[in-house]
Amino acid sequence: MTADSIVRVLAWEALDSRGRPTVACRVETAGGAVGRAIAPSGASRGAHEAVERRDGGTRYGGYGVRGAVAAVQGELAPLVVGRRAADRVAIDDDIEALDGEPGFARLGGNAALAVSLAVTLAHAAAEREPLWRTLDDGPRPLIPMPMVNILSGGAHAGGAIDLQDFLAVPVGASSFAEAIEWVSRVRAACAAAVDAAGGWSALVADEGGLSARLDSNEDALRILTSGIEDAGLVPGEQLAVAIDVAASQLVEDGRIRLATESMGLDSAAWVARVAEWVGRYPIVSVEDVLGEDDWDGWAVAARALPGIQLVGDDLFATDAGRLARGIREGAANAVLVKVNQAGSVTRAERVVRAARAAGLAQIVSARSGDTEDDWLADLAVGWRAGQIKVGSTMRSERTAKWNRLLELEASGETAFAGRRGIAPLG
Repeated sequence: MTADSIVRVLAWEALDSRGRPTVACRVETAGGAVGRAIAPSGASRGAHEAVERRDGGTRYGGYGVRGAVAAVQGELAPLVVGRRAADRVAIDDDIEALDGEPGFARLGGNAALAVSLAVTLAHAAAEREPLWRTLDDGPRPLIPMPMVNILSGGAHAGGAIDLQDFLAVPVGASSFAEAIEWVSRVRAACAAAVDAAGGWSALVADEGGLSARLDSNEDALRILTSGIEDAGLVPGEQLAVAIDVAASQLVEDGRIRLATESMGLDSAAWVARVAEWVGRYPIVSVEDVLGEDDWDGWAVAARALPGIQLVGDDLFATDAGRLARGIREGAANAVLVKVNQAGSVTRAERVVRAARAAGLAQIVSARSGDTEDDWLADLAVGWRAGQIKVGSTMRSERTAKWNRLLELEASGETAFAGRRGIAPLG
């Protein structure tokens, strides 16, 4: 038995930032190293994500995860105990094989991911290294460009507006610390604008963004662009805008249904509207512009939005096979990476590497149901992803990740990705 041999796996039901249960796991090694992680969960879940195992029934409104916890204790723990934490990739592959169903549908992607993360963290602890260093072979740690939620709608804000996120991207910042400070100023300016318009900036969405009922989706773009100016920054040069449409949540009978504006648009008309916005506002990135299975529409969008970072989230679902199809068809030039979509750290890591090899930008992302864990920041740094999307600059499950990145930047010689991390600017 080696010092990093796993001697115990413990799972339990924990709570995420929305108060819903999720799977927590602790892995202990013979040498005393411990890895502890809590699996995140999304609200706008795509159809191609790893399958969360939920209990149903009345307890916690059906969101309980006692079955997933039992799967860890009954099946995954015996598979893992006695193995070396250094063998994390083989362990992830064996967990997937043991499940035997696409998307971890039998044991649960939340069960598989909690174990995968805990083993990965135990390995770093056993090596007495920060997590990012066990994943990175570059000369200096790369601090990613933050994409920060300012205004929210869709599934993150009870449908206050249709589009899910309007984000600030500090493209002109020279450091991560400066980037976060600039964005905080913009959020404060936008909060003041919401209050002045009769809203209430104290209301926040799942990821800490402002939640305001506006007359149109474009109003959010106006508020955010004005907020950049009111913060004393130059739109497009210092602070740019990103949009997460989360279109799969809006598709109805093959059309993009905008409830706020009482209209439905086909793919071509919707992409034309987004293109108009790109011409009027300092937009550098558009995520999930169309539904997750509208491959033909995505190819049209790629041609209609040249010079824009076109991000696949639900489209790719952090799945290597779907990413490969997107690369072949030229559907997007960036991929959002969510480890719980993949079901294991290794599956997500392979998507990052495949995207980089094909020239696509990578954005490591948190979920709307997240926790105070900060391992996501280390994954982004260790994978040398150019961007990270965590949420806003408030709520502790969000600031935990920002604070970890601030710590890493302050602790030694680092490189800040800056605008080089954004496609196609990079």
